Amino acid sequence: MERFGYRPGTYAEVVDWLGDDVWHAHCVHLNEEEVGEFARTKTGAAHCPTSNMRLASGISPVRAMRDAGVHVGLGVDGSASNDGSNLMEEVRQCLLLQRVMGNPRGMTAREALEIATLGGADVLGRDDVGALAPGMAADVIGFDLSALTFAGGAVHDPVAALVFCSPQPVSFSFVNGRLLVEDSIPLHIDVPKLAERHNRAALALMQRAEGS
Repeated sequence: MERFGYRPGTYAEVVDWLGDDVWHAHCVHLNEEEVGEFARTKTGAAHCPTSNMRLASGISPVRAMRDAGVHVGLGVDGSASNDGSNLMEEVRQCLLLQRVMGNPRGMTAREALEIATLGGADVLGRDDVGALAPGMAADVIGFDLSALTFAGGAVHDPVAALVFCSPQPVSFSFVNGRLLVEDSIPLHIDVPKLAERHNRAALALMQRAEGS
């Protein structure tokens, strides 16, 4: 408002950043009117709950957007504002963040999973991913529900347990039919070497920041 004289959603409309070929990250400051405009124009939103909490950015009105028909997907944002980049953790945080405002029906486990799968496909305008069905890309992950973390919950409702219990590494992962993770171990990545490279890069960034 101070710089442009518009609220975020109105500014997006003024500069033609709305439409079915557009999505916006975060969307923590949309009001009811702006949510309605996103729905009308089929503009998507990428919800990044952990990043929003870490940076004290605010809470995205995901419940209102879903009810209005806005396409909402799920993201982790960057490593500098997430520190985990675990999509299942985002599913859990998505659910909890909509409930923390006082509405126990603010989000269900199945809705949160839908946002992470079909929701993301809708935001990207894709009909070949997001579900297990004929004609879809062969993207499949699996979890070991016999793990102690899921004890009790998985017996009653495996889907809810997957979201409510502490996120666990996938047991296996296929992407486009290619096995990438087996027994929770990445098959095509040298993990210790990658971690070493990551640490060197992080240290270099810190040294540059301190030097400046």
